[in-house]
Amino acid sequence: MHLVLSHVTTTDRRAALKAKHRAAILQAARDLVDERGGRGFSVDDLASRADVARRTVFNHFASLDEVLLAVCEQELSVIIDRFLADMARTPIGDGSRASMFEELESAARGADLAPAISGMYRIIGEPGKEDPKAAVLTQTAFSRVTDRLRDEVARRHPGADPLDTALLVDSLMSGIVVIADHWLTHDGPDLTPASLTAWDALLSRLVHSVRSGYMPAS
Repeated sequence: MHLVLSHVTTTDRRAALKAKHRAAILQAARDLVDERGGRGFSVDDLASRADVARRTVFNHFASLDEVLLAVCEQELSVIIDRFLADMARTPIGDGSRASMFEELESAARGADLAPAISGMYRIIGEPGKEDPKAAVLTQTAFSRVTDRLRDEVARRHPGADPLDTALLVDSLMSGIVVIADHWLTHDGPDLTPASLTAWDALLSRLVHSVRSGYMPAS
């Protein structure tokens, strides 16, 4: 019995140390992004700032890009958690494509997406031809968030066609990636009243464009 308890205690300590190291690495990455901007630091810089060995960084992340992706996901997760909370407060519709779209639209309008996108810009740079890696990282981050949204819509509507659910969520999220790129190029990433107004207009345009595929014809 004593050996079992000792093993559990040792395992718990290792898990706690692992979680502490991961949190330190991510916080160090955030600090370096704020100080140097984007990807302007190395794994050695990151390890030194986090006060861990270089190999510890690679025990948690396959590459520096994976670290930055995790930081981006933290940025997006705050917004997506709010997004999902808004959805949870929205009455569940009849499970039709139109009602599922209305739920997503309501949540998207309530979520502060512009600040998250501005934060991602600081971390990984603006997607575009001059920085293709930023485009890949942005797509990957949004893809992971899209999976969470897909799961939530499916949970709320277990009887809905899985393909309809996937098409609905992916259409909206893919469109958000497109308007985010446009917004960063023409209005952002500074969060001014004018840029936020421009974001709202782009989101409305996206909703109008996607809506035609999910609402009954008049």
